[in-house]
Amino acid sequence: MTNKFISPLLALLVFFTATSSAETDVIETMNEELQRAFDALQQEEVPPYYISYEITGDESVNVSGSFGSVHTQNTLSQAVLDIDMRVGSYELDNTREVRGAGGGGFRFMASTPIPVDDVEALRTALWFHTESKYRGAIERLSRVKAALKDQVEKEDKSDDFSSAPVAVSIDEYQPLQSDADAWADKIRRYTKPFAQSENIIRNRATISGNTERRWFVNSEGTKTLLVSTFYQLSISASSKADDGMILPLYSTYHARTLESLPSDEEILRDVAEMIDNLEKLREAPLVDPYTGPAILSGRATGVFFHEILGHRLEGHRQKSESEGQTFKKKLGEPLLPETFTVVFDPHMKKYGDEDLIGHYTYDNEGVKGQRVVVIENGILKGFLMSREPIAGFPASNGHGRKNYGRAVVARQSNMIVEIDNPYTPEELKELLLERVKEEGKEFGLYFDNIQGGFTYTGRGMPNSFNVDPVLVYKIYADGREEMVRGVDLIGTPLTSFSHIEAGADDMAIFNGICGAESGSVPVSAIAPSILVGQIEVQKASSSRNIPPILPSPVRRPDPQSINYEFGAAR
Repeated sequence: MTNKFISPLLALLVFFTATSSAETDVIETMNEELQRAFDALQQEEVPPYYISYEITGDESVNVSGSFGSVHTQNTLSQAVLDIDMRVGSYELDNTREVRGAGGGGFRFMASTPIPVDDVEALRTALWFHTESKYRGAIERLSRVKAALKDQVEKEDKSDDFSSAPVAVSIDEYQPLQSDADAWADKIRRYTKPFAQSENIIRNRATISGNTERRWFVNSEGTKTLLVSTFYQLSISASSKADDGMILPLYSTYHARTLESLPSDEEILRDVAEMIDNLEKLREAPLVDPYTGPAILSGRATGVFFHEILGHRLEGHRQKSESEGQTFKKKLGEPLLPETFTVVFDPHMKKYGDEDLIGHYTYDNEGVKGQRVVVIENGILKGFLMSREPIAGFPASNGHGRKNYGRAVVARQSNMIVEIDNPYTPEELKELLLERVKEEGKEFGLYFDNIQGGFTYTGRGMPNSFNVDPVLVYKIYADGREEMVRGVDLIGTPLTSFSHIEAGADDMAIFNGICGAESGSVPVSAIAPSILVGQIEVQKASSSRNIPPILPSPVRRPDPQSINYEFGAAR
C-alpha cells in the first residue's frame, strides 16, 4: 500500500528558523556563560563543584477531531532552561533526599522560558538564572547538613553524584514536516465511521508531530545537541453497556517520519475493527474476581513488564528510603524462568520495520546511552543508572532521563524481553489449557491488549500494581474463546513474577509515553506472549449512569454499506 501521509502540497513548518551555524552559536554561548559563571563562583566560600545547562526547544503541531469533523489545530514553539547546580561535593551535595531538608529541590528544577534566537538575550538570561540557582543551592545544602545531624546513618552510603566521561555530539537540525490541511482531511476520514455507529458515545483522533532539540553543556566539558522528531496518530472511541459501564478502546501509532506511519487503508481497517469490538464488548459478560492461569499477548506483556518490572529496576529506587526497594537485595537471584533475558538498549532505532520511540544517543546528563542486561537467564544482574550512584553501581549507564522542569532520575528506554527456545503461540495456548484442566478451572484468561496502568513503588502504600486491559477473553477448557469485560489486572510484583512460566516467539511492540517523577519520556517495549500460572483480576470501576435516554440520531446501517477504505458511506 502507498502511504497517504505525504501530500503533494506538503508544507515545511519551521518554528525555529535556526541554521546549523545558529545551532552552534546557542551551544557555544551556553558553554561560555557556564564556564564564566563556574570560574567566578569558585571564589565563593561554598563554590559549586558541578553546573549543567539544558535548553529544551519544542516545536509541535497537532490536529484533532471526532465524528467526521475537525475541532482543533494547534502549533507550539517554545524553549525552556533547566540548570543543575551542585554545591558541596560528589559525596554530599544539595540534592540529597533528606527528611526535614525541605525545598523539594532534588526532584523539581523550575524551568523557565528562554530566548535562543538572540545571543545577547540568551547570555543575560543564563547569568540571571544561574545567580538565582546558586543562592538556592547553598541554602538547601545548609538545610541538608542540619537535617543529617538528627538522623541515623543511611543504609546506602554511596555518593550523591558520580563522574562521567566528557562527550561532544552535535546533531543536525531537522525541521518538522506538516501539512495541517492534509492532516485535517485525514482526521475527518478516520473519524467519520464512528458517526455511523449508533452506540459510539465518544470518539477522538489526533495527529501530532513534535521536534525536540536539547542543547546540553556542563562544567566538565560535555557539549551535546540532540534532535529528535516523531509523529503520533491516536484514535480512541468508547461505548456504554446497558449496566452503565464505559467501554473504551484505543489505537496509537508512533513513527519518526511521516512515511513510516501506516497507510490510510491500514488505519481504516483498524477503525472498522475497533467499532466491531466495541459492539461486541457491549454484549460481553462481566468477569467476577478470578485467580488462575492466563496468557498475555506480546503488547500486553510489554506494558506489564514496563509497569511491574521496569520501574522497580530504576536505580534511584534502590537508594531512596521512601521507596519499597523491591529488588534491591535480589541481585544474583532468579526473578524469572531461566529462558528469560531482559535488556534495555536505547541505541535501537527500529525493531523490524517499526520505529522505537525509546531510542536516544545521549541521556539528559550528557552520558551516552548503554545497552544494559538487567536480567540474564532469569537472574537479576543490574539496574538502570543515572549519575546518582547506588551501592555496587558507582557510575551511570546512560539512563538518566527527564522532561523539562524536572530533575533527572534513572528511567527506562527500549526494553526487550528475550526468550530462549520459545513456544509458538499455539503451543502456549495448549499449555494454558493444560493448566486450566490441572487446576479444575472452567477457563483461563487471554489478555489481548492492555492500554496502561500504574504501580506503587513506595513504602507509604502496598507495593502493588493495577493495569488496565481493554480486550480480554475467556479461554474455556475445550478451547472456546469468549470476549469479556470489566477486568482490572492486579497483584504484587514478586508474587506475579514468580508465576511466569513460559514465552512464545510472537514478538510485539509497545510504544508509549511514560510518566514518573522526572516527567513524561518516550519509551518502547518489545516482548512476546507469556504464560502466567496464576494472575488475579478484580472488577473494574463502573459508572452508575444509565446509557443515553435519547435514541441516537444515527440509523444503524448495514455494515456492508460502509466503505471503510475511503472513510465514507456509499
